[in-house]
Amino acid sequence: MRLNVRCVSAYAFAIENFKRTPEEVDALMSLAEEKLLEICQHGDLLGEYGVRLNVLGKTSLLPPRVQAVITKAEEMTRHNNRAILNLCMPYAARNDIAFAVDSTIEHAIAEGWDREITEDDIAAHLMTAAAGSPPLDVLVRTSGVKRLSDYLLWQCSENTQLQFSNTYWPDFGLWDFVPIILDYQQKVWAGASSLKAVSS
Repeated sequence: MRLNVRCVSAYAFAIENFKRTPEEVDALMSLAEEKLLEICQHGDLLGEYGVRLNVLGKTSLLPPRVQAVITKAEEMTRHNNRAILNLCMPYAARNDIAFAVDSTIEHAIAEGWDREITEDDIAAHLMTAAAGSPPLDVLVRTSGVKRLSDYLLWQCSENTQLQFSNTYWPDFGLWDFVPIILDYQQKVWAGASSLKAVSS
């Protein structure tokens, strides 16, 4: 909020994570339920800052108790419109793309389109677009890992800066984030300057 970032998406749980041991999955589901309940209990804080919470992913795979608290948390913040917090769980970019293609085809049939389906049509049906998220400017991968791990693949395929941090996610804070924002701004300004030079 201090840096005027309008939308943050966090990869909380991958669909692939369901392949972990039942004990691990159950512990992670309990943690998700606990943290979402905390959000519900402190909904006034999200309201104060105007943050809308969205949970993006194949939520039908989650236990009913987690689905119920997701619904409650989303409904509590639905009227907020200053910023967006997307929790992606359980999420996979390939599933997101497949869902968007399927939804686009259904929409085209229902509307009786007599034209080809475009990339823009599919992009409009991605989970992030449906949640009102703006285009993805920066994707940060923490923990020293240099792979995207099936996360927001369509969204980061054009004009998105990829940033890699050695800091592990639980320790990632403002002082890790500020250099990333400054680097992003520098590259945007440099790009704008070169465009002006070309168009002059």
